[in-house]
Amino acid sequence: MLCCALACRAQVVVTSNLRDFPRSALADWDVHARSPDDFIVDQIHLDRKVVWSCVRQIAGSWRNPPGTVDDVLSRLERSGLLRAVAELQSGE
Repeated sequence: MLCCALACRAQVVVTSNLRDFPRSALADWDVHARSPDDFIVDQIHLDRKVVWSCVRQIAGSWRNPPGTVDDVLSRLERSGLLRAVAELQSGE
């Protein structure tokens, strides 16, 4: 994963396995590792409207069965994005 991040000049590696991406190992390449929850919270702080638009777009893409925004938030929560969901719900 790090090789791919370096090849495309990524600034962030999003991973649930932060233990394998210590800050000291990434510092030479100016790459940072973030958990999925932290990454989404960062995106919410950058532009909440865009993130909400993405959540609505995901809900609208579910056809069988149809999805709602609450369904998407529930799925995100079950996937461990607890802070991101709380952040989105706090600013509805």
